[in-house]
Amino acid sequence: MSGSESYVQNMFANRLGGNNFGKDTKIYKFEKIKRAKRAAMEANPDKELFDLGVGEPDEMAFPEVIKTLQQEAEKPENRGYTDNGIQDFKDAAIKYMENVFGVKGLDPDKHVNHTIGSKPGLAMLPSIFINPGNITLMTVPGYPVMGTHTQYLGGEVVNLPLTKENKFLPDLKSIPQDIAKRTKLLYINYPNNPTGANATPAFYEEVVEFAKANDVVVVQDAAYAALTFADKPTSFLSTPGAMDVGVELHSLSKSYNMTGWRIAFVVGNELVVKGLAHVKDNIDSGQFAAIQKAGVHALEHPEITEKILEKYRRRLTLLVDALNTVGFDAAMSGGSFFLYVQAPKGIKGGQRFNSGEDFSQYLIKEMMISTVPWDDVGNFIRFSATFAAKGPEEEKRIINEIKSRLSSVEFEF
Repeated sequence: MSGSESYVQNMFANRLGGNNFGKDTKIYKFEKIKRAKRAAMEANPDKELFDLGVGEPDEMAFPEVIKTLQQEAEKPENRGYTDNGIQDFKDAAIKYMENVFGVKGLDPDKHVNHTIGSKPGLAMLPSIFINPGNITLMTVPGYPVMGTHTQYLGGEVVNLPLTKENKFLPDLKSIPQDIAKRTKLLYINYPNNPTGANATPAFYEEVVEFAKANDVVVVQDAAYAALTFADKPTSFLSTPGAMDVGVELHSLSKSYNMTGWRIAFVVGNELVVKGLAHVKDNIDSGQFAAIQKAGVHALEHPEITEKILEKYRRRLTLLVDALNTVGFDAAMSGGSFFLYVQAPKGIKGGQRFNSGEDFSQYLIKEMMISTVPWDDVGNFIRFSATFAAKGPEEEKRIINEIKSRLSSVEFEF
């Protein structure tokens, strides 16, 4: 059909932009970052680029997890569909919740199901509850998948801003009553991406109270739950009444360096888990059993996460010190491997930054330091401790070089 627009262009659903799908010339921030990195490396071929924008672990899964996968992949009984998951993985997930988070009384046949990573789980959850006109409350800045699928279904998204003043917790009391009454789902994520904030027991109690008062289902995205710098990892499900109102999604991606393996689980309220299993039956046929078996080994060895956490703690501590030395107001992350800091307003006597994105682009182009900007609620940038470095000495070298580059100018805040 050369010379004329394909009829397919006019068939795209409105949720994707209708016949304007693919015509938007706006460049999204992650594509801008990729392009800026590429240009910076071409312009500075002899200078090392430090990528502190990566949102996934810099190392492979531990050898014993990989070995389990290899062994299980060779067994003929693991070759078929697993549908809603193997019993061993469900059992291991329940034991993990008790051993690591102290959550007791869960039934592997009622309260848990595996997902092929937590992202598909978040994408499926709105299909259980959202009808046109229903609302999903989403915290911002944050991970938008559940909100996107809410809108696909004709629902609405209402954003709850995470402010530094409120310790990056949403202000549930500020939600108007007419919004609360139309709300079906509340999404929270702690430890939080991108802010690194932890939730408090008092906040979780407030969430349960809000959910019960307004008939809301709570989804706690616990992808970083085990990566906490507090004394002990905590679970939303430990809160009295939490099992009545919601679920948690736990991922092995970040806490076990298993990002590409795509294995996670949803745990909590029996009816929500049952609903997800029904939707899941119509979307996928389960993760490969050998990957689930490797996941069992990981869940049975939480000391793996403790070793990973030790590395992130070490790196973030160095990074906080380096940033504060050159004028930033950086505080140690409560959890995750992220550090979220306010962007400067400019350089003394020089360039101004009107957004986190302006500053992020400056860092890439002028200092060969890559970060991720967040301008949803104030102008911030996110540093990640997942930069490539083999061992403590190389980590120190990289952070010292970052500090040296940042020290070459005087920032204004």
